[in-house]
Amino acid sequence: MAAKTVLISGAGVAGPTLAYWLARAGYRPTVVERAAGLRSSGSPVDVRGPAAEVMRKMGLTERVREAATEVASLRFVNDRGKRVGRVAMSDGGGTDVELTRTDLARILYDASAEDAEYVFHDSVIGIEQDAGGVDVTFDRGAPRRFDLVVGTDGLHSGVRRLAFGPEREFVEHMGVYVATMPFDGPVPHRSEIVMYNSPGRAVAVHPSREHGIVAFMFRHAAVPDFDYRNAEQHKRLLETAYAGAGWRVPELLEQVRTADDLYLDSVSRVRLPSWASGRVVLAGDAASCVSLFGDGSTLAIAGAHTLATELAATPEDPASAFRRYEATHRKLVNPRQRNVPMAAAMLIPATRAGMAVRNFGTRLVPLVNAAQKLALAKSA
Repeated sequence: MAAKTVLISGAGVAGPTLAYWLARAGYRPTVVERAAGLRSSGSPVDVRGPAAEVMRKMGLTERVREAATEVASLRFVNDRGKRVGRVAMSDGGGTDVELTRTDLARILYDASAEDAEYVFHDSVIGIEQDAGGVDVTFDRGAPRRFDLVVGTDGLHSGVRRLAFGPEREFVEHMGVYVATMPFDGPVPHRSEIVMYNSPGRAVAVHPSREHGIVAFMFRHAAVPDFDYRNAEQHKRLLETAYAGAGWRVPELLEQVRTADDLYLDSVSRVRLPSWASGRVVLAGDAASCVSLFGDGSTLAIAGAHTLATELAATPEDPASAFRRYEATHRKLVNPRQRNVPMAAAMLIPATRAGMAVRNFGTRLVPLVNAAQKLALAKSA
């Protein structure tokens, strides 16, 4: 019997992970990517918990650690750059790793490229399915037929739109926009993120292995005509949102004006009643985006592994595999989606009072951690 074919749309994090595991389960994966090559933002992401275990099984733990940033803490500063709070982000142990999304995508691509077909500079523009398979139309390539199609093409998923319906039915704006770009200059603290807040706004300089990354996070109602690909619109939004801000913001806005690698998008929550429609299924951000503060990559890796595991268990019954995958992975996704407002409240307080409460709370964290360690020691 011929190996079953699976088209995976999107070569970010979930797509290559899924391709790796499907190939080992006897499937023939094809990954199609709109960009002409590997394309991913330099934003920092985390590989933690279940994702760290998946990477271990793939033999990639050392590569991930070699690409890791050196970040150990987050420092909050005021208009003059004086520290007003600090949170430890790592104690130097455990399996959690932070690295850039670019490095993570490259590692996963390298691991899967020998066993999967990769088609760059193309995208899915049509899907017609029947009981036996899926006929796919591409923007550039010839039409092809696959046994299954998986959309791992992110928040603005084309596969989701074609198979499930328009984006507006499933994507909920969470009241925050995030922008990132490379930092043009020396990073002041190699092991520390430095973040400045004013009400409803945050700016952070984040170290990475090669250069720093600047992140802008600001509260804003949904922009009616927002286009996630329009860099000039993004620059205008940042200019308006950060007018009058202190610290190093004027200098950073100068870098924004000339940036050719600026990424800006809404912090959004994707919710669908089901992640599968016939022989088409969604994974990663396309299914359940929680696009705030790095957790999405962990969920993408874990979800892709779960989907591949279930398809390997019942290759002749993909509908059953899809149901089991969704039931399992929603247990990880749902708590993260509920926590988005709380994370935003901590990093982007809406008022000066909220900033003061947050900063004061960071002083209590060492005391709480010490108390927990003492309690554990006494109970041992």
